[in-house]
Amino acid sequence: GDMQEARRRIRNLKEQIQALGPVDTQVISHFEAVRERHAYLRRQQQDLLEAKEQLNHIINEMDSVSMSRFMETLEAVQKEFQIVFTKLFGSGSADLVLIPAPHLEEVGLDIQVRPPGKKAQNINLLSGGERALTAICLLFALLRVKPSPFCVLDEIDASLDESNLYRFAGLLRDFTQNTQFIVITHRPTTMEAADMLYGVTMNKAHISQLVSVQLGEAAAGL
Repeated sequence: GDMQEARRRIRNLKEQIQALGPVDTQVISHFEAVRERHAYLRRQQQDLLEAKEQLNHIINEMDSVSMSRFMETLEAVQKEFQIVFTKLFGSGSADLVLIPAPHLEEVGLDIQVRPPGKKAQNINLLSGGERALTAICLLFALLRVKPSPFCVLDEIDASLDESNLYRFAGLLRDFTQNTQFIVITHRPTTMEAADMLYGVTMNKAHISQLVSVQLGEAAAGL
């Protein structure tokens, strides 16, 4: 019985060996090459995973710093916005309100103002002149937080009435201590606040000509 069982097992093993087919003598060398390649790729994978972790850490730090600086700047602009708003409107209040969003870059900004004698409301509900004056307040609030040596204003005063024009001209004069302004305007009140006027005229030949006037010298000659 044991002998027959042994013979049967030997026969089965031979059949299995024969079923394997011819032996590839290069398998061992191929295995070594594949093992080295596998080890190299594992090291590369580990390096990439570590780099990914470091990048995620840096991104989180940048997001944190960006949010902190954004909030600091927003608070500074909000403070100056209120100051400039009160100066131009005479009284009232102005607020910058964040509109929440899942990501910092998607956060919106709403402007809530309360002109003198009125209730607080969104800037879109103000009159054209009030909206223009509020936008001017925000622009100059930004200049107070981060002064610029040079600024161009293109008909920013077009919607202002005369009383607000005088306030706007006074604000311009206050800011000329740190900023040089080029103001494109058709309003005489704004022109009076300038140090130098440049006008464009057209002669009979339809050729544009530039005319400049130094207001200080012109006033002295009167």
